[in-house]
Order: sequence, then C-alpha cells, then structure tokens
Amino acid sequence: MPPQLNSPEIQAFVTGFPIALLHAGATLLLLIAGAGLYILLTPHREIALIRDRNAAAALSLAGVVVGLAIPLSVSLGSSTSVVEVALWGVAAIAVQLLVFRLLDFLLRGLPQRIQDGEISAAILLAGAKVGSALILAAAFSG
Repeated sequence: MPPQLNSPEIQAFVTGFPIALLHAGATLLLLIAGAGLYILLTPHREIALIRDRNAAAALSLAGVVVGLAIPLSVSLGSSTSVVEVALWGVAAIAVQLLVFRLLDFLLRGLPQRIQDGEISAAILLAGAKVGSALILAAAFSG
C-alpha cells in the first residue's frame, strides 16, 4: 500500500529534502573551492600537468579531492545548518592545505617532484591527505 500524501514520512521528506539539497550544495561548493584554492596555492599547475598526462599530478589532485571530501561529508552529516557546514568545511580545507605544506617541508621539493612525474611522491601526498582526512572526519563526528 503506497504511503498517504499527508503521512508523517512524506511530510518529513517534503520539509527536509530542500534543506538537504541546500546543505549538499554548500558542501559541494566548499569541495570545489577547497580544491581550487589548493590548485592556486601550489607552485605547480596540476590541470596543465594532468592535460600533459602527468600521472603524479593526477594522483596528487585526486588525493586532495578525496582528502577534502571525507571530512566535508562527515561534517555534512553532523551539521544542522549551512553555517555549521561552512565552518567545518573551512576548517577541513585549512587543515588539508597545512598538511600539504608540512609534507612539502619534510620532503623538500614535493611540488617539483610531482611536476617531474614522480609517482612515489604523489602516492605519499595522496596517502597523507586521505590519512589526515580520516582523522579529521573522526574529530568532526564528535
């Protein structure tokens, strides 16, 4: 038997779905903004390198996107407002950019190594991004 249009479940969906779309849209914008900021702040040009078939650049940027998406998705699930989503999102972006700088400091010349197509450097960067993202996600979930 189909649910009645005035059932609590249908009403909850009708009320909640636009809010869910708003929160998801805000989170997606944060993901795009975070990845864009990362691209702007790194000395190498990921998109140009990827177009030139540099696998290290592609792997590195994929690690950034996944590394941002993990804590953003957790903050989306635990936030109650767009403002809260934005605050946690900005914190996740800042920490992920810090992870890149820290790894660059430790490895000396990480951007150049990725630009040169060094897969091992890209794997380490992607692993650090995903690892820190998982820790952030756990911290954000409370």
